[in-house]
Amino acid sequence: MELGVIWDTWFPVVMEGSGVPDEVLLERPWLPLNISGRQLLAKTWFGDAEYCILLTDMQCVWQERMTTTAIQSRAQELNKRLHAPVKAFFSHLCDVAQPCLSGHQHTQSESQITLTCQEVEKVSVRLKSELAGLPFHWEFHCTPAPVTTVCSQLMRPLLFISRLLQNQVEQLEGLLVRKDAEIQDYRENGATLTRERLRTLPFEEQTYRDDFLTQTLPQVCSGQQEDLGFDTSLQHLYTTVITHVNARTHERKLSERHASQELQPDANGQEVDQAADHIPTPGEGATRSGPGDGDREQSLHDPACTAETKVSDKPPQHQTLPDTADPADPPCSRPKKKKAKGLFS
Repeated sequence: MELGVIWDTWFPVVMEGSGVPDEVLLERPWLPLNISGRQLLAKTWFGDAEYCILLTDMQCVWQERMTTTAIQSRAQELNKRLHAPVKAFFSHLCDVAQPCLSGHQHTQSESQITLTCQEVEKVSVRLKSELAGLPFHWEFHCTPAPVTTVCSQLMRPLLFISRLLQNQVEQLEGLLVRKDAEIQDYRENGATLTRERLRTLPFEEQTYRDDFLTQTLPQVCSGQQEDLGFDTSLQHLYTTVITHVNARTHERKLSERHASQELQPDANGQEVDQAADHIPTPGEGATRSGPGDGDREQSLHDPACTAETKVSDKPPQHQTLPDTADPADPPCSRPKKKKAKGLFS
């Protein structure tokens, strides 16, 4: 199955109704983080003067989204002597916070980061640094994230990657079977192995899976219970997959949107091609609904009013020109007299 189709099946609401931070945050990998001796995974997004942060210990997911106004208010609350617009100190906050929240903080860095948990309801991450020679304090107040955020940012991407890795394992198993058949063909045609230590047993899928579950799996689970296991290779796979599938999904949605705009239903429920040019027929104006439709339709069939109708339908510049017309012209005078007599008698 194509990656884009799998994504639309498993991710039906990820991109719909989401703001720009949600889309950009989705493409950020989960980075392992150790704060105050606690293992976490973190996702961060910093804009021009706003940010979003996600933290999880695989037992709960916390988040904080801050706008420019909220950042200004908290900065003044934590730094009483700071009286500056957000853009004046937000770049410093990004320079300090991003290395700390990505696990790349240097030991010799002047910034300090601590984590405080207030039960399950709230997690506070405190940063202390220097700005223009004065202490600069900041706190991230993270609260439990909604279920939709947990599913879209953590569960669904991991399930998708699990499916992708399973496809990779199946392809590798098929490749090993073909390699064994190739080696067997070499042997049947007289080829010999010059180095006995390179000899391998034929691959058997069921035997390999049984050995993995009974031998390899216990070794992996016993020594890495505290390690969340989101290493560099998995981070790269996560970013590559999400970026690729998002691009394919956007292209498909744009093509579907353009196709739906070409055919739009009219008032009667019938599809009308909006791209086609509308060419009015000569009698179209007389058949449209409106006041006085009956009188106008009658005048079209009345030979006495034909001349008057033709004159009234002409543009205004043609109505002011006929000054040289003969007032005693019978075709024009008769309809006016008959019409006047019929209206006022």
